[in-house]
Amino acid sequence: MGYPDQRFDVNLSILFTELPLLERPAAAAAAGFTAVELWWPWIETPTPPQAELDALKKALDGAGTRLVGLNLYAGRLPGPDRGALSVPGPESDRFRANIEVAADFAASVGCTALNALYGNRVEGTDPRVQDTLALENLVAAARAADRIGAILLVETLNKPESPLYPLVSAPAAIEVVDKVNAATGLGNAKFLLDLYHLSMNGEDLSQAIKAYAAKTGHVQIADNPGRGAPGTGSLPLERLLGELKDAGYAGWVGLEYKPGDRPSAESFDWLPASARAAG
Repeated sequence: MGYPDQRFDVNLSILFTELPLLERPAAAAAAGFTAVELWWPWIETPTPPQAELDALKKALDGAGTRLVGLNLYAGRLPGPDRGALSVPGPESDRFRANIEVAADFAASVGCTALNALYGNRVEGTDPRVQDTLALENLVAAARAADRIGAILLVETLNKPESPLYPLVSAPAAIEVVDKVNAATGLGNAKFLLDLYHLSMNGEDLSQAIKAYAAKTGHVQIADNPGRGAPGTGSLPLERLLGELKDAGYAGWVGLEYKPGDRPSAESFDWLPASARAAG
């Protein structure tokens, strides 16, 4: 059991970024993948023109790639921001404006997972105020996700790279997931288990898998150190993904790693071509 038993997708916001956005789905398909995911592609706006949404849908459809995960508006990502939903003022307003736009786009391409990054702590703002705002916005996002038959993901990041982000352990994210589900009664809030981030936080990965696989809606991987492709660091990723499968996880595994100095298409030599296309 290992890599051939997984359903992999390629994160087109960290891989194939040497290409324009609309060329990345075809590049992923040329590398043998049929599923992709994205951070919110329009960093500057939560409500891009419909023509740009249509162009992305056309690129995905034309390549024969399915979008299986989409971040809601998260501010400047990549960049200094780590989400918008807990940031009072204009950023929270942008997140709310994005919810239905992102949900409608996800529905149009058959995407059933929306990732809502929590957002950084703001100096001078009571964390309790941010957490109250966050719950309100996550509840709204969960209801929008439910409308299109999707799940809402809550992600743990890592403290060394995201020191102002409050969800830097698996239990912290699980607590938020449980609060959202309690508030909505929908049960569609799930944990995004990123093995790289958890490892950077020093967590026991096998124990996290055992404890939280049942509440996990999506998995992402990169090796550590370096956030490179599997095999470039020391994480036993094939074994860990086997443990996830044994624990009952049958969802997508997003490849969210940096390709290094080589073109993205050359960074998949760790994965047999026969294991790249997913049903």
